[in-house]
Amino acid sequence: MDTPALFQAYREKMNKRILESPSKVFKRFYALDHQTYEAGELNAKTKELIGLSASLVLRCDDCVKYHIGQALNVGATPGELIEVFEISTVVGGSIVIPHLRRAMEYMDLCMEQA
Repeated sequence: MDTPALFQAYREKMNKRILESPSKVFKRFYALDHQTYEAGELNAKTKELIGLSASLVLRCDDCVKYHIGQALNVGATPGELIEVFEISTVVGGSIVIPHLRRAMEYMDLCMEQA
């Protein structure tokens, strides 16, 4: 598994590449995504935890890694992440379990490097 630093470096490199393309659609989507996770009626931590749950249920490992990192950056605790993992597993069913394994591993890596 990639370390959090390697994952983030690759993500930044490829996002830069994507945003350098002439596509207005990419630029608009990335801007919308960024705005969605800014604090509003819900604080940023709550929004990241919701994003994490949706990512687990949708089985997007890159998204799960991203939201774990972001959630920790805005003050989420490992206990809060585990509760989100629990909800996601109940909502998504057993198909989520392989992604849950990788999520737990990535959370542990993040905590080791903190």
